[in-house]
Amino acid sequence: MAKILIIDDEENIRFTFEDFFLDEGYEVATASDYGDALKMIDGSDIDLILADINLKGKSGIDILKEVKTRKLNCPVVMITAAPDFDTASDALRLGAFDYVSKPVQLDSLMHITKTAMKHKALADEKEKYRSNLEAIFKSVKDSIITVDKDLIIIEINEAAKSICRLSRDSVGKPFKSLLTHCEGRCIDALAETVKGKKPIEIYHLECRHESCPPQVVTVNTYPLINNQGTFTGAVLVVRDETHLAVLEREMKERQRLHNIIGKSEKMQTIYSYIEDLADVQSTVLITGESGTGKELVAEALHYKGGRNHKPLVKVNCSALSDNLLESELFGHIKGSFTGAVKDRIGRFQMADGGTILLDEIGDMPSKIQVKLLRVLQEKTFERVGESTSIKVDVRVVACTNQDLREKIEQGEFREDLYYRLNVVEIRVPPLRERKEDIPFLIDHFVKKFNKNINKNISGISTDVQKVFMDYSWPGNVRELEHALEHAFILCHQKTITLKHLPPVFEDFFATKTTLFKNVGVDEKLAIVQALEKAAGNKTMAARLLGISRRNIYRKIKDYKIETKKQ
Repeated sequence: MAKILIIDDEENIRFTFEDFFLDEGYEVATASDYGDALKMIDGSDIDLILADINLKGKSGIDILKEVKTRKLNCPVVMITAAPDFDTASDALRLGAFDYVSKPVQLDSLMHITKTAMKHKALADEKEKYRSNLEAIFKSVKDSIITVDKDLIIIEINEAAKSICRLSRDSVGKPFKSLLTHCEGRCIDALAETVKGKKPIEIYHLECRHESCPPQVVTVNTYPLINNQGTFTGAVLVVRDETHLAVLEREMKERQRLHNIIGKSEKMQTIYSYIEDLADVQSTVLITGESGTGKELVAEALHYKGGRNHKPLVKVNCSALSDNLLESELFGHIKGSFTGAVKDRIGRFQMADGGTILLDEIGDMPSKIQVKLLRVLQEKTFERVGESTSIKVDVRVVACTNQDLREKIEQGEFREDLYYRLNVVEIRVPPLRERKEDIPFLIDHFVKKFNKNINKNISGISTDVQKVFMDYSWPGNVRELEHALEHAFILCHQKTITLKHLPPVFEDFFATKTTLFKNVGVDEKLAIVQALEKAAGNKTMAARLLGISRRNIYRKIKDYKIETKKQ
């Protein structure tokens, strides 16, 4: 039952109002002056106050001010015997809900009362949600920071003070201007979310503060979109995982580093390599088959080290012709060749202070290899069409899926460049050599595609698990990811089964079941049957048998199996 407090120094008005509201089903309290009114306000919850402006001693305006000072969620309706524009405007300016004039019309008073009660109910509901949200906001142990479209801080929680070294004074200030104590990788993620209106996730980022030991954090950013679908800003969530990272390192059972996933012994070795190399400037050569995650290793090397606040610039050396690649790497000046309509800086200059990733380095033309060798030796280069040398401070990381020693023997790759690049080599193992990591990769991709495709798939069936563990994965982690993405698109149930996978896996399961039921299977016959099923396609036959393409070529040669020319 709503409670109304009537404040008036005229007893007959108090009695009339009290009798009227009691008949209407309200609970009523009365006070004759300011002092009695404050006792009533202190002693119980009041839903509405009706106060005469002219009281003995302090006025109804003083009561209104006290209600606002105490931040009570209680509408105040002022009653005046001599209304004028100044009186009304003063009352409303100070926060009165409305005012009525004497003599008071009871119908009009009831209309104002009901309107005020509806207003209070809405305000109470809003305050309830606000209080709950504030309690959640304060209790979360992750740092939460909300910003508007200009990256001005809207709000921060308590955890942001300890994790991000921010204070309440940060609210209302540009986020970037406050990150003088750290390298600020999170601002890049926020900016990307504001620009693309998409969430960003960075795992196990090493967050360095000037006066504190480094923290290992996971950063997530999400766009803020209101009920009308309007984009208003972004939220940054920073989770401190330093203790977990240290524990995993001590146990040598880390399941991921940056965006790399796996807890096998070979992956633990790669994690150690990355940590040892992150803060040194040595050139690194990353080798491995296509789809193994060489680019992720390069990213981890950059973002785990002291250059992580500077650019990571990537170049695919196999995607461009000789002239275009030279211009892409080193830049050019206007008029240096046909189509050079203006000056352009190259990727090496863009990466100054940071890291350049030369992907598919084995396909780099000989002419460019010579210029790259000079950059590695002298840290200088010239733009195409220009004789002035430009000096840069760039760490070079190169990736290849080819055997560079073999290319050296064939005269396709410079030996001196190879030794310059191969100061330290990180070999990323194929998926078939670390199959114990497949369950972790599956779990990661299931979570990823549930979020991206907006589904709620719980996992894969036992048959799918068996196929994945037996399959040779010639396309490595990339093939696993694409297989699961294909399955997610087709699956309309909770569990992915064989029928949701690409056809090659169903064929593999059927052939594997048929050909390898017995341990003493005739391997030559199995290969012949697989070749027949694959219409002579050796790559397909290898997949059906669950062996590598190189392995089937060797076995075809060993068994002297005749094959049709493709």
